[in-house]
Amino acid sequence: MTDAAPTNLVFDRADELGGTVHEQVVFCRDRETGLRAVIALHDTRLGPALGGTRCYPYATEADAVRDVLRLSTGMTAKAAVAGLPLGGGKAVIIGEPAEVLTPDALRAYGRFVDTLAGRYYTAADVGTTAENLDVVATQTPYVVGSNSGSGDSGFSTALGVFSSMRAAAEHLWGSAGLAGRTVGVEGVGKVGTRLVELLLGAGAHVVAQDPSGRALARLLETHPDVAVGQRVLDADLDVYAPCALGGTLTPETVQQVRAALVCGAANNQLSEAAVAADLAARGVTWVPDYVANGGGLVQVAGEIWDRSAEQVRTDVEGIADTVTALLTRAEAGGRLPGEVADEIVAERLAAASAPSGTTSGSAPVSEPELVR
Repeated sequence: MTDAAPTNLVFDRADELGGTVHEQVVFCRDRETGLRAVIALHDTRLGPALGGTRCYPYATEADAVRDVLRLSTGMTAKAAVAGLPLGGGKAVIIGEPAEVLTPDALRAYGRFVDTLAGRYYTAADVGTTAENLDVVATQTPYVVGSNSGSGDSGFSTALGVFSSMRAAAEHLWGSAGLAGRTVGVEGVGKVGTRLVELLLGAGAHVVAQDPSGRALARLLETHPDVAVGQRVLDADLDVYAPCALGGTLTPETVQQVRAALVCGAANNQLSEAAVAADLAARGVTWVPDYVANGGGLVQVAGEIWDRSAEQVRTDVEGIADTVTALLTRAEAGGRLPGEVADEIVAERLAAASAPSGTTSGSAPVSEPELVR
């Protein structure tokens, strides 16, 4: 009699891990501090993974796993399309930041990161700060974006989104670009607020929305001319800029979009891939999120190769050239921008070597020449 096949194997879990192509998923628990974290390495063919650590009060651990798998997949694409010799990774810490990000818990998390021996570099993300990273960095060298490094990457992320948006606006409307256009910014945290400032400087009109009245009040203190809307996704806009959490564009909500252009900082803006075609069917141009929001990654990655602030800014602004080429190639071929971006990522991954493996503490040996 043959024994039955084993069940409930890790890679056969149909709830979260079934079908995933991730190279490594690390579940971290520290008994003393109560820290619960998950680190996911999606693809390291181009180089060691780099991605932020998000802290969020997920309802269940399954929700946390789903989020980190999705986010780390996006980081692979973001690094590849930016031309960086880096792979895709992400981490999540479960809990309210104010409650769980104690110094002891952050040090414990740093030790977990260090066990990956350079296969994963961490940075800040939603719910974590450069100050948090300062503590993590006491336990591991694989930290970028701390105060002792290049600091908060919010401005670089905003600059990349702005550069992408302006390039797309020029592609759609000519050299005037964003001047006189109305942009709805959904989410005015550390990235959204800086994006608003850049948009105003370019002569755009801004409508802002955020569930936090405090965030809106801070914005209006310095920019009282910004309009505040209950919703911006379905407002009468030229550009919709999702800059909060992802998934706002669904088969249902896309029917409400009145903007001609969607370009923002949020990760995973589409609830499912088919929504890209739904947007196109309505005549809406979507700049893939992992292209537009790569500025923060470009900044913190610059620490690995000691790039100057001036070099980093030039690299971030160069995302505009990527967007222009992307939209031109898509238009010429009658294809979706997302399809073309995915094709570029696939080409670069296919041309890469095998997964990076353990780096024994070494960073990528060559400084990148960003591909545009």
